[in-house]
This record gives sequence, C-alpha cells and structure tokens, in this order.
Amino acid sequence: MQDAQTESPDRPRRIIAVGFLSWLTMLGVDFLIHGGLLASLYAQTSPFLLPPLDAFRKIPIGYLSFLFLAVLLLWLMLRIGISGWREGLLFGLKLGLLTWGALLLGLISISTAPANLMIGWWVGQSVELGIAGAVAGYGLRAERLRFLVLGVIGVVIVSVLITVILQNISFG
Repeated sequence: MQDAQTESPDRPRRIIAVGFLSWLTMLGVDFLIHGGLLASLYAQTSPFLLPPLDAFRKIPIGYLSFLFLAVLLLWLMLRIGISGWREGLLFGLKLGLLTWGALLLGLISISTAPANLMIGWWVGQSVELGIAGAVAGYGLRAERLRFLVLGVIGVVIVSVLITVILQNISFG
C-alpha cells in the first residue's frame, strides 16, 4: 500500500480526484440540507434572503464556494498529514464549526439574518465539511478509489431521493 505522503507520478491526478469527490459529496449533502431540511426557512419573506427564484439562479455561485472550501480542506489535510476517513471527518467537522461559526457570527452582527437559519447553516455546513473530510481522508489513504466513488455516488443519490421525498410531503 502506498503512503498518502509518498510522491508518485499519478499523485496530482489522485489528489484532484479526491478533491472532486469531496466536493461532489458536499453538493449532494447541501442539496439535502437546503432543498429538504431547511427549505421552509427559504420560503419565508425576509429582507436578508433573495426571493426564491433569484436565489435559485445563483446556486452555481454557492456551489463554486464549496469547491473553494473543498480545496482548502484538502490542502490543509495534505499539509498537516491527515488521512483516513475518521481523522478526515473530525478535521472537517472542526474546520466547519470554526469557519462557519466565525462567518455566521459576523453575519448575525450586521444583518437581519434569522437565528434559526444561521444555526441551520452552521450545523449543516459543518456537517458538509465533516463528510467532505471523511471522503478526502479515505481517498488519501485508500489504495484504490473504486469503493469511494461508489460511496459518493450513493450519498448523492440518497440525498437527492430524500430531498424529493421531503419536498413532496411538505416537510418543515
């Protein structure tokens, strides 16, 4: 088995693949959190939030921000030497709690953001980074990525299915 820190000719491709899988997992979980679990909070009129159609149009910008976070997460894990799904999960959760916590405290201090939405974002985004960390950690330690790819596809599919179910039963 090749150590995660060992250089090899395919190392850059592997790191890019692991980063992409981490990001894809974040997107699937984000869809569930915001499209399902927190959806009712976005339907309320608020001076803080864009109208739903305008917000929907800007989703790609939000997903691009997750790519930046996935890159940051992976870069830090590589620099610190974190690998393994459990270590990645814990690191991602800590990073999420701290970064999103700081961001949301800043937003609360200058905006009309409702507290329940801010708490939902803090918990949800921290969970997303935790799961992305688990994916990255697993990918950095695993000999092959086949199982990881299947797992990520499964997480995305299950997230979409649960979101559709929640929206159809008018959850929240």
